[in-house]
Amino acid sequence: MPNMVVCDTHVLLFWAAAPARLTKPAGRLVEKARSKGELACPDIVLWEIAMLEAKGRIDIPVPITDYLHDITLALRLTILPISPEIAALSQHTSFRHGDPADRLIAATALHHRATLVSGDEKLHGIPDLKVVW
Repeated sequence: MPNMVVCDTHVLLFWAAAPARLTKPAGRLVEKARSKGELACPDIVLWEIAMLEAKGRIDIPVPITDYLHDITLALRLTILPISPEIAALSQHTSFRHGDPADRLIAATALHHRATLVSGDEKLHGIPDLKVVW
């Protein structure tokens, strides 16, 4: 994908349940990438959503598998797998974030030279990572 846009976990949740929580630039970028078929998310984002639902931290009104399929289809998401390069990149010292999932999300965006949509301030300072919020 030439102008890929990668979504952080909370971006997908906000888009589905509370779109007003997205900033205007984030919302515009997600919709533009969605309309062009250039929107993606790392596979670990799906795992995070399932984990949040299982722990009762978010309330999903349908079975989690249905929810994940529905959001993937509605956003026309490409699911990006963890590759050896992404796994290694996520361990780079420029990643100050302690959360392994967030490190993998940022590494995925970097590896694919994509823009990351995220409100996570810890990801905004990673060299060479373009973040929109």
